[in-house]
Amino acid sequence: MPNARATHLTRRGILAAGGALGLGAVLTACGDDDAKNGGSDKETAAAKSGPWSFKDDRGTTVELDKVPTDLVAFTGVAAALWDYGVQVKGVFGPTTTKDGKPDVQAGDMDVSKVTVLGNEWGKLNVEKYAALSPELLITTTFDTAGTLWSVPEESKDKIAQLAPSVAVSVFDRQLTQPLQRMWELAESLGADMKAGKAVQAKKDFEAAAERLRKAAKARPEIKVLAGSASDQLFYVSGTNFSVDLEYFKALGVNFVEPSEEAKKATGGWFESLSWENVDKYPADVIIMDDRSSTIQPAEITEGTWKQLPAVKAGQVIPRSPEPILSYDKCTPLLTNLAEAIEKAKKVS
Repeated sequence: MPNARATHLTRRGILAAGGALGLGAVLTACGDDDAKNGGSDKETAAAKSGPWSFKDDRGTTVELDKVPTDLVAFTGVAAALWDYGVQVKGVFGPTTTKDGKPDVQAGDMDVSKVTVLGNEWGKLNVEKYAALSPELLITTTFDTAGTLWSVPEESKDKIAQLAPSVAVSVFDRQLTQPLQRMWELAESLGADMKAGKAVQAKKDFEAAAERLRKAAKARPEIKVLAGSASDQLFYVSGTNFSVDLEYFKALGVNFVEPSEEAKKATGGWFESLSWENVDKYPADVIIMDDRSSTIQPAEITEGTWKQLPAVKAGQVIPRSPEPILSYDKCTPLLTNLAEAIEKAKKVS
């Protein structure tokens, strides 16, 4: 999905149509250059006395004398914690758009209440970070090596010296697993997971999952393609590795799958197509990467795109390759796909 140069990994070179490139494989090949109710989260966390510990998905256990309240997190992670009533002090990653509005990855988080340490992937101002006196850094990891998502390679050691880190894995597992891990992390940080909003959000997610399962079972003939657009290329994601697609596939959704050979250049994540060949894979529904780093469907001017049967039929919906890991934010992903499959005309 990237505007990837031959020897430099840009942000687009790291993010795949499926979510994110397996950094281990890609770095080996290319090298690396480069709550609506936020609530009284601090008070809640501070009310918990005694030591705090959390074992993350890297197998790393962080132990502190008390529940940390001076938190810094990747934007999407901060948005998930916000939904559970835990507010962070600082964020890094796409947070606000050019007009100052919250980026899609910021969810319902009040971006005016956080210090933005870097407003794009891979940017984190070390001096600003240090000034926040962070007690804990929280992000995700998209590979088996536990690489901290969006933490700059060139300054990762300095960053690591300032505070311990916790990572939730979103690599090669189904969406329900990182959702549960984020739930556990929020709870450890003082969130009330027995609150009506949290309990209802989980029930709504489970209901939406059942709806998608039924839709997929009722209409197995509907082919779904996961795509992403850049100026030069169109990217077709495979279902391996991505937490959302792996889960949707487990629920029965019939996805277009690029060949393993075609995906080899990206470590198994996706296939890159020229716009002339964008019709290589017939599809009835297209789910398109909604991140601000990608070109959105309304902005695509390529004639070959406009001639795709799914596009002509209006059967294109957004997809969140980096889902905000709260039940509240993941429920619409299931509901929207279920509705698209239920209503889709067979056009492929």
